[in-house]
Amino acid sequence: MGAAHFRPPPSCVTLLAGGGPRSMKELGIRQRDRHVLREGYSPAVRRFEIASIVLYTAAMLWLLVDIAPWIGSKPFLALSALMLGFLAADFTSGCVHWLADTWGTPEWPFIGKALIRPFREHHVDQKEITRHDFVETNGNNCFISLPTAAGAALLPDGTVWFFIATMTFSMCLAIFGTNQFHKWAHMDEPPSYARVLQRVNLILPPEHHAVHHTAPYVKYYCITVGWMNEALFRLRFFQTLERLVTRLTGLIPREDDIGRRAALVVAREPPPPLPKIVLTSIDLPIDLPDVTARPAVKSE
Repeated sequence: MGAAHFRPPPSCVTLLAGGGPRSMKELGIRQRDRHVLREGYSPAVRRFEIASIVLYTAAMLWLLVDIAPWIGSKPFLALSALMLGFLAADFTSGCVHWLADTWGTPEWPFIGKALIRPFREHHVDQKEITRHDFVETNGNNCFISLPTAAGAALLPDGTVWFFIATMTFSMCLAIFGTNQFHKWAHMDEPPSYARVLQRVNLILPPEHHAVHHTAPYVKYYCITVGWMNEALFRLRFFQTLERLVTRLTGLIPREDDIGRRAALVVAREPPPPLPKIVLTSIDLPIDLPDVTARPAVKSE
């Protein structure tokens, strides 16, 4: 890859690594040029996104027709499935985000330009997503959800299958909204209703998502609502997966995103510490009797 495909890292952006903050320049992060990445959004990718949205809409309507007759007779089961599906969407968004951030290259045919390129571009220019229209914002997520939604529509009848199908419908619907929630998190002035949802943590809040955009972009991948981020980070979920993939394949995580030198430094960083369990003390009212001073009752 020629030097024109990369841009020098700005020294003003910092990260926490090795126990303290270091600049991108000191770490040696090299990211792709945003103009080259923007050129990767070709008419073929645009047509692919439009087709994905059309097919996704058809699959979701098909699934909704299947589960609608059951919802009235099993409302509480449906509500439980909808809530679980929302959590599953947040987890799925994190997994897809981690995969696209960590592995592969925009040069890959099809997947590279359609799915990996937007994530590389986003790290170089965070505001670019705010300039995307409806198709570019949501096309990729429709493609990701399409096979799952179609598969759920083919499930047989039955209470258990209804629960799975309803959960899948909720998950795919939330995944459809994920990039829109992500876009609002980067907007200076999102719609008023989006701001309300952000404040009550029902969609991705900008302050929460800002944690991910601290270079080298190694945590807080979940971008539907972000509820799963802290737990996955504390459990070293993605860090463990990265070490496993590297051991099995020899690949270096984030090599294409931030450059080989910086990727090696980040890969050798120690994992985050496990959470400490802190037991809070309870202050008892002072007027309670001192039961510890009572003499023991002798048994006769």
